[in-house]
Amino acid sequence: MTGSPIDIISGERLKRDFYVRDVLFVAPELIGKILVVRNDSGLFCRYIITETEAYRGDGDEACHASRGRTARTEVMYHEGGKIYVYFVYGMYWMLNFVAGERDNPQAALIRGISGFKGPGKLTRELKIDKSYYGEDMITSERIWVEDAGLRPDFKTGPRIGINYAGEVWKNKPWRFFTG
Repeated sequence: MTGSPIDIISGERLKRDFYVRDVLFVAPELIGKILVVRNDSGLFCRYIITETEAYRGDGDEACHASRGRTARTEVMYHEGGKIYVYFVYGMYWMLNFVAGERDNPQAALIRGISGFKGPGKLTRELKIDKSYYGEDMITSERIWVEDAGLRPDFKTGPRIGINYAGEVWKNKPWRFFTG
């Protein structure tokens, strides 16, 4: 990691109850929260979350869980606060935070953080890989989210890159972003 643009800002680690809610509350409320990741040197780097997307269960045709419970999606069926990562295009890991109650698969994709726009770019920078799958952010020693009281204005828009889901699902305004 090249360093943290917000080393001096820190806050209180989010507790389970933040995540064990509907993703349509969790995803927008992640905007302005601080993503904390331990780098290879053991230092904790902090980044403001600037963009998320909500994926809401087995009825959402854009959500991986809409195809059923599989080894890939298993962690989405756990209670909120876990990490769901998956590999795309043979080169990028996608970082998602599981939301909702057990057996109600939902997740918020982290699409942007301060200094990095694009989910593949940020995971490459943060060195997020398969080893993060299932990690519990409530107890993890290497990744979690803090609330430092930042409440930036944000916009909503359709989710990106999900044309396969059909018109209704691709046009849901479930992407949340600053700027």
